[in-house]
Amino acid sequence: QVQLVESGGGSVQAGGSLRLSCVASGYTSSMGWFRQAPGKEREGVAAIYTAGGSTYYADSVKGRFTISQDNAKNTVYLQMNSLKPEDTAMYYCAAGDRGPLYSYRWSRASTYNYWGQGTQVTVSS
Repeated sequence: QVQLVESGGGSVQAGGSLRLSCVASGYTSSMGWFRQAPGKEREGVAAIYTAGGSTYYADSVKGRFTISQDNAKNTVYLQMNSLKPEDTAMYYCAAGDRGPLYSYRWSRASTYNYWGQGTQVTVSS
């Protein structure tokens, strides 16, 4: 059983930046970030195939968010720049060991075995 611990959420004004971190208690082949705003479904934000380095992004965050990894620390980061009020949500780290990520499955919750508790990101206008 892999445990995930997120950190780095907070409140920021539009245009600002935050960096989320997710530390895994063990190795997993893929890690991702999802978010859920009140009244909305959980959506995939970004993911990385830790074994190969491939990255995936939702169209809404491309060019603003960057996912990266530190394999030695079993840690994944989400650098969020140019934040918008619509980025406000609870952000969840996810990890999986079900093989490579592909563009058709990286944003599916079912791709991941493990989930963190979430960290809140609030962007004010």
